[in-house]
Amino acid sequence: MLKRTLIGLIRSHETTGEKARDPLLKTRNYKLSKDQAMDEVVNMFKKLNGYKLLHEVRSVGEIVLERRTITGRTQDITVTLFGINPVKTAIDVYSASRGSLGDLGSNYRTILDIFKHIDKRLAAYKIHD
Repeated sequence: MLKRTLIGLIRSHETTGEKARDPLLKTRNYKLSKDQAMDEVVNMFKKLNGYKLLHEVRSVGEIVLERRTITGRTQDITVTLFGINPVKTAIDVYSASRGSLGDLGSNYRTILDIFKHIDKRLAAYKIHD
């Protein structure tokens, strides 16, 4: 966590991906269609405190959110769903803080929080790599 905070002194964004060095930032895969996953994740964010659902673009599988940090900064978050095949969906998250200073690791923590909620919501469909 200290390393994340140090990186966060200069960096104000975080992203997940297939090749992420940190295992916690690896793309998540679920055994359900992109449309089903989209419905579940959108409905989850509508009820989740602290996140403001700005818009969803079903055609490209994007969910755009906003979140205020404890320090009052705004984070812009994009959750992207990729249909790997008709019954498998991958989910990635990108989070960036507005402003010029680093985020002290808050985008990293936001992504972990989002994945925690998605993993809980889609627990029955999670594919363990």
